[in-house]
Amino acid sequence: MRDATRPRPSTPRGTARTLAALAAALLLAGCSGGDPGEPGAQQNATSPAREVLLQPAGTQGPAPFTASTAQEGAPVSQETPPVTGVSDPAPAGHALTGSTPGLYGGTRRVASCNVEQQVSYLTADPAKARAFAEAAGIPEGHLADWLRGLTPVLLRADTRVTGHGFRNGRAEPHQAVLQAGTAVLVDRYGTPRVRCACGNPLRSPAAVEGAVHTGEAWPGYRPERVVVITPTSATVGSLLIASATDNTWLERRTGTDGDHDRRPDVLPSCAPASCDLLTDPPRPVPESSAPTTAPGHPQAPSTPPSVPPAPHHTPAAPREEERPREPVAPPVPDGGDTAPVPDAPPSPDVPPVPDGPAEQQPQPEPPPSFEELIPGDTAPRQPETFEG
Repeated sequence: MRDATRPRPSTPRGTARTLAALAAALLLAGCSGGDPGEPGAQQNATSPAREVLLQPAGTQGPAPFTASTAQEGAPVSQETPPVTGVSDPAPAGHALTGSTPGLYGGTRRVASCNVEQQVSYLTADPAKARAFAEAAGIPEGHLADWLRGLTPVLLRADTRVTGHGFRNGRAEPHQAVLQAGTAVLVDRYGTPRVRCACGNPLRSPAAVEGAVHTGEAWPGYRPERVVVITPTSATVGSLLIASATDNTWLERRTGTDGDHDRRPDVLPSCAPASCDLLTDPPRPVPESSAPTTAPGHPQAPSTPPSVPPAPHHTPAAPREEERPREPVAPPVPDGGDTAPVPDAPPSPDVPPVPDGPAEQQPQPEPPPSFEELIPGDTAPRQPETFEG
């Protein structure tokens, strides 16, 4: 029989408090810990906003972490466009994995961002480094190595993200759409992690119901073609990107500045400028839904013009009533020999022979003779009589 008076084993002092702290730490780790590229780590832990900021490729945007490190794409201006409410609802976006061919672009052996400069900017300011690492979900001590493992590319579609501005010593999240042509750094799961024009960390967008746009839409912006880039299920060793100069495919190794760019062994079924990113597998872009053109990098036309332009040196053909009469060839003699064609045009002192009475009328400024229009054609005209 159990002794009812025996005291129960006591819990050591502070154990309950320690367990509670451990549970809180694990909860935080689920939001921002682990590999930064894991699908779960891409989600932002903050509550979603009700506004989605449109960010053109050529502007820094509000509250930048650093100066611009973009080296390719639209020239970056520090001026921020006026932010105004837009009644149109913000798009949810088409989900595409980060390894989709043609999702990113770039120039062969050219880095769209200066990664070492980005490392220098952030590590020189401990407060910014701490806020950046917290927003990106990485250990602060690994910030420099993590940045060096990213790949500089250009967005080729308007893309929904969660951006972060630096205010009051902290990273403040906001929902945004980045314009095609924006220079970004992507991780080894193919997702954008840094916007190079401002040094702000990027995460996957939060689901927002009833959100509206803020900011000014750029020419060619089409909400129905906005994309959301999702991480791949495993790390990728390279990205198949579109060349920004010659409408060809490039294979860029992840974690490089493009110095190992090469032609892919297996090519997609269409050229980059004519592939529709929203189809799987990629198919030629319909004329009614051509993708947004990246600033500074116009896309090649998917089909050549139906009628080529006439060369500049070709004169326009005259109308039928203005067309000069063809010269009448002389009759061939009985010997069958054709009259020889002289090597030089007749003397300019010899007046042209009229073709008929209708041309005998005097003109204020007679038109040039047929021989003057075509000097090389000097066949003699038909004489009035011929003696055999």
